[in-house]
Amino acid sequence: MNSADFKLLADLLKTESGLALTEDKLYLLESRLTPVARRFGFESLEELVSSLRSGRRAALVDAVTEAMTTNESFFFRDVRPFETLEKEVLPRLAESRTSRRLRIWSAACSTGQEAYSIAMTLRQMNPRFAGWRIEIVGTDISQAVLEKARAGLYTQFEVQRGLHIKQLMANFKQVSEHWQIDGALRAMVDFRTFNLLDGFGSLGHFDIIFCRNVLIYFDPPTKALVLEKIRKVLAPDGCLFLGASETVLGVSEALKPLPGMRGVYGIAA
Repeated sequence: MNSADFKLLADLLKTESGLALTEDKLYLLESRLTPVARRFGFESLEELVSSLRSGRRAALVDAVTEAMTTNESFFFRDVRPFETLEKEVLPRLAESRTSRRLRIWSAACSTGQEAYSIAMTLRQMNPRFAGWRIEIVGTDISQAVLEKARAGLYTQFEVQRGLHIKQLMANFKQVSEHWQIDGALRAMVDFRTFNLLDGFGSLGHFDIIFCRNVLIYFDPPTKALVLEKIRKVLAPDGCLFLGASETVLGVSEALKPLPGMRGVYGIAA
């Protein structure tokens, strides 16, 4: 692939998803887009790029974007954020929310493991939240991963990544060689197609936002833009969870680290 073809794809992905792709990721383009090229009847990536250059076909643009933004996920990823959620964040909000309502957003939720991990954490805390109205919203740009998330059906390999046997048996039932998440947990999560580059107005406001391992794919201006939009939909005393290698420092002055909670941020005074 020549530099002009790479630039066209990189510019398209930046516009469509915010993904900042550098030339050292050429191997990633080739490995993820070669199957897309074949699916659309092209004999090479060069033919795919030529088609995009001659006129953007919506289905092809969507397929390219989806292939490059689909990332892995697993249950209770990194463990500590969910311990903080259970032991620090949720108890504090339980005391301050006289409305007995909570809204939680799992942004870039992929195949749903993060959103369902949040739901399992809340189940573990019963009866503290018995009678509460709790809404978990899981969003992703990829329709394919959202279909899997909505189904809540996972392989043995997928449930082994992050789940202890007691958690598995309490929250899933075996269906042939797969594991189906409990219907009550599945009903707790509303999965929606959403692009973080779009306006957030349709989402409403949230008490807790998980936007983990997403900002690392954006350049600084895009990170700042997304964080500012998050600030506008985060409750004044709400919490934002970022990934272990992500921070608001040097990117946004509107959000600040919360004391004693690594990777958790709130709105700056």
